[in-house]
Amino acid sequence: MGHKVFGVSQSISRKKWIERPYEPRVALGLAQQFNLPALMGRLLSSRGIDAEGVNSFLNPKLNTLLPDPLHLLGMKDGLNRLLDAVEKGQNIAVFGDYDVDGATSSALIYRYFLAIGIKIRIYIPDRLKEGYGPNISAIDQLKSESTNLIITVDCGTAAHESLSYAKQQNIDVLVVDHHVAEADLPEAIAVVNPNRLDENTPHRQLAAVGVSFLLIIGLNKVLRECGYFQNNNISEPDMMQWLDLVALGTVADVVPLTGINRALVKQGLKVMAMRRNIGLLALADIAELDETPGAYHLGFIFGPRVNAGGRVGESHLGAKLLTTEDQNEAAKLAKILDKYNQDRKQIETEIYDQALKLVDTQRSRHTLIVIGEGWHPGVIGIIASRLKERFGLPTCVLTRNGDKITGSGRSVYGVDLGSVVIAARQRGILTAGGGHAMAAGFTMTSEKLEEFKEFIETRISNFVEENDIQPTLTIDSTLSVEAATIELVTYLERLGPFGSGNAEPRFAFASLRIAKSDVVGKDHVRCHLVDTIGQRLQAISFRSLNTDLGQRLLNHGGLPLNLVGRLRENSWQGRSSVQLLIDDGAEVN
Repeated sequence: MGHKVFGVSQSISRKKWIERPYEPRVALGLAQQFNLPALMGRLLSSRGIDAEGVNSFLNPKLNTLLPDPLHLLGMKDGLNRLLDAVEKGQNIAVFGDYDVDGATSSALIYRYFLAIGIKIRIYIPDRLKEGYGPNISAIDQLKSESTNLIITVDCGTAAHESLSYAKQQNIDVLVVDHHVAEADLPEAIAVVNPNRLDENTPHRQLAAVGVSFLLIIGLNKVLRECGYFQNNNISEPDMMQWLDLVALGTVADVVPLTGINRALVKQGLKVMAMRRNIGLLALADIAELDETPGAYHLGFIFGPRVNAGGRVGESHLGAKLLTTEDQNEAAKLAKILDKYNQDRKQIETEIYDQALKLVDTQRSRHTLIVIGEGWHPGVIGIIASRLKERFGLPTCVLTRNGDKITGSGRSVYGVDLGSVVIAARQRGILTAGGGHAMAAGFTMTSEKLEEFKEFIETRISNFVEENDIQPTLTIDSTLSVEAATIELVTYLERLGPFGSGNAEPRFAFASLRIAKSDVVGKDHVRCHLVDTIGQRLQAISFRSLNTDLGQRLLNHGGLPLNLVGRLRENSWQGRSSVQLLIDDGAEVN
């Protein structure tokens, strides 16, 4: 654990400020060897990058990082079954989750098969009517369409009953997933999942769309070797053309942007800049995006809109948008999804406000479990994420409809919520449940609510106390206002794309006086900052109006604050300046 920054044990947001550890001698060596500023050497060192890894980190290449698909358990059997289906002309369906990872995985596989002359079916379940993952009614529907093979993407690992039913109906299933698995796998032709308990791959962090990409790379190789392209007079497809989909699903699913994921996103952003996918182009237009997309835009502009159909509208629209080649249809779908996203925001705001009122009565020392009546299940995951960020606690948000309770959880680093939820399901507390370390979803009957709360709180509390986990904010370095330049921002961008596992560098500034602050937009707080020698810095704190931080920034009383945030370039009317995105603040001792 690093040292405290400015001695802050509890900030305005109730977090301890901790310096990200690094090796000073290594940092200096990296800066000198690669002709980088000293700060860049420190940032690379703190991310565990040594001299051998600098070039790979700053310029990740797929040709060196992309693994052989066959190294994954189940891949060989899955590819053999796909080859058999292609050669026999069998009907293939992709069954995807209703989130962005599921939509991009489905679209990726659909586009590959279309490129080799085969049209397959995409089935995305309705969140409210069918719930998560393969279900018996969906299998009946696909059977009525004479489906021979189902490829589940971003789901299926825990669908024991449904996949057994599919087998009874003589439908083969290939599971392509990344969620945490149990020892017992479902009845399937193969389960390709880097998070199988018996898997020893170093690429456990892949999103489902990353696993799907390995699947089509493997299939493409198999088809090439058997002469499919030559025999059918078909041009072998360029696999790189779909990396924009891979990047979108990877960022939106908040998997670590390290190793292969980092390369997939980095190269995918280059493909996205070419504006080839008509659906993504329509989304950019409807969002009035007038700059080259980055990881931020994938997570906060494209992702929420693709997701909106699955959350509060029609679940299949995201995948449909990402597969269409009709510009008019793309524009129409983008408009619908944008409207659903606006509806989602309104619903989210209303439920978030209600949830906040319940926090004091439903929070324990180490967990926050909030339950409401009739809350829309499509937004409770977002609510859980916002509450987790605000209170620094593993958070579960539950909605009760009659006797059924649906829940979504988000965790803090160091607490594996997915394994706790799986343990609760194995204990018989939950009727369904799963996830990964940072996120989980589940269902239960009302009579199990108190048992669930006690189980979650006990498990997490014991773990937190045994491992001394507490809310912290990790800071890369202290910085002066004078050092916050456009040149520095340009260097920092080389460390991207930023996201889970590769956090955007965060800096602490000492004793900044707020010369002026006001509210912009609906709930953002803008500040004009001045340091002790008169250097000025523009800043903004997003979505903070109704938080302790936002109120402190507005009611500063002329007193200085220590502030922490990230640096961005702010362009306005052809002029560029540096802006601080404020994450937290603390009183000056």
